[in-house]
Amino acid sequence: MTDNAAHLPVLLDRVLALFAPALARPEAVLVDATVGLGGHADALLAEHPELRVIALDRDPVALERSRERLARHGDRVQLVHAVYDRMPDVLAGFGLSRVDGVLMDLGVSSMQLDLAERGFAYARDAPLDMRMDRTTGPTAADVLNTYPVEDLARVLREYGEERFAYRIAKAVVAERVREPFDRSERLVRLLYDTVPAPSRRTGGHPAKRTFQALRIEVNGELETLRAALPAALDLLATGGRIVVESYHSLEDRIVKQELVRRSKSRTPEGLPVELPGHGPELSLLTRGAEKADAAEVEHNPRAASVRLRAAEKRGAAA
Repeated sequence: MTDNAAHLPVLLDRVLALFAPALARPEAVLVDATVGLGGHADALLAEHPELRVIALDRDPVALERSRERLARHGDRVQLVHAVYDRMPDVLAGFGLSRVDGVLMDLGVSSMQLDLAERGFAYARDAPLDMRMDRTTGPTAADVLNTYPVEDLARVLREYGEERFAYRIAKAVVAERVREPFDRSERLVRLLYDTVPAPSRRTGGHPAKRTFQALRIEVNGELETLRAALPAALDLLATGGRIVVESYHSLEDRIVKQELVRRSKSRTPEGLPVELPGHGPELSLLTRGAEKADAAEVEHNPRAASVRLRAAEKRGAAA
């Protein structure tokens, strides 16, 4: 089991700097939408003695671990077992309609990867589960054993950007007739046998894309992000800030499109003045997606794929 102290928050100094102006306000409130093991939340609470954090996570195990880590901050932290697309309802339950900050650290956590029995890591044999919340929903094994070829190929192609999606899907469906899939080692062997050798030599581990696709499908990650991100932006108070850390291009594309869309004027082109209520909602705080430097990646390999974007809520247009 991963030691909380060993969990290294990704781009922590940058996250602290981006939130500093918004969280310096008296009685500021931040939503940590995916608290994980609580590394970012712990540092933000230590940095801002008056800050209150509403911390969400769909993984009950992660919540208990973060509860231990954040206990020193007392009642300045409220932990909630919830998927982050329920953010508006959770905040309403606390009597809140606006917050000063929202942090989204997306993807699978280091703890989930480290616990072999969760089935997220293709390097170790484990049950094909991959649910971030093991109290609900279908498993990766359910997807592999029940989806028709066309649906399974779509998942692999769209969520794993897998070139050989249809070939893999056909192989899975043929193999599951002999025996249903229940453990990762058998799936990894099938992928080695199915993905052509030249691609294996140049395209990284042949299981990486399939495992990513299954995890995204099982947890509805992209649908959740598409619902949660607009809701989070609507909850920001004027001057409030959002910071999102993504770990693959599909997540980052959704974040980029929503932040860019809201940073542009909605006044029709050609008009000499900005129409009331049609000005940009956001000011972008990052130029493109920021990445971790080589030193951080060497110290914390999980940072290798991070893409960070941030924005600030603007005041109403005059």
